[in-house]
Amino acid sequence: MNSHLDELEAQSIYIFREAYRKFENLAMLYSVGKDSTTMIHLARKAFFGRIPFPLVHIDTTYKYPEMIEYRDRMTREWGADLIVGRNEAAIAAGTGPEQGRLDCCAKLKTDGLSQTIERHGFNGLFLGIRRDEEGSRAKERVFSPRDKNFEWSYKDQPPELWDQFNTTFAPGTHIRVHPILHWTELDIWLYIQREGIELCPLYFARDGKRFRSLGCMPCTGPIQSNAVTVEEIIEELRAIKTPERAGRAQDQENTYAMQKLRAKGYM
Repeated sequence: MNSHLDELEAQSIYIFREAYRKFENLAMLYSVGKDSTTMIHLARKAFFGRIPFPLVHIDTTYKYPEMIEYRDRMTREWGADLIVGRNEAAIAAGTGPEQGRLDCCAKLKTDGLSQTIERHGFNGLFLGIRRDEEGSRAKERVFSPRDKNFEWSYKDQPPELWDQFNTTFAPGTHIRVHPILHWTELDIWLYIQREGIELCPLYFARDGKRFRSLGCMPCTGPIQSNAVTVEEIIEELRAIKTPERAGRAQDQENTYAMQKLRAKGYM
């Protein structure tokens, strides 16, 4: 198992270094979840303890307080440059899930992210998505081009055969880089166990429930669980059959809902 994790780690570190060598003005999207936290751990290994680009958190104002407390504490500990992006106009207009979950995600997350990218002029973003996490993510490439509006053409992706990554794109192309795309949920937890990575406490059971995936309060529910340690979560995952994002309401909104959101620039 350590050999498998070593291989995953080595490829992720290579992806980080290759992207940093090829592209200027990069940032990393930080959702506060286990995947993006693992990605930060890998980035710090890749760059000898530092994070040489800012972390971007898109704040919808609906996040759990535990997530915000953890975010602020850990970014201080890492010495990271944290940028908190918001779609202030949509927030002021009272945008929320009661007006439609997909519309809420589009305005608070997708538009909030696009505005932040434009404001800071980022040419590319590192994202902590995985192919096994959700159907539309399985169609992604490690180096994934977006158009000038940050939109994704999932039907027209560059080939990445035998892990030969394409890093040559036309000027002005916005790039999304996915260093842990090849990992699974179980890989993430086994690596967290091995490396001793600290996570947001919502992942661990309290009163018979815990979160398997973190998001906004109105749209993210916990699962029934008594797992209070990383080791117990790993054992639970070996037996569980339900999808990882079964508690994320926007994924259940309608057929291909997440694909539609991601095509428009959603993370």
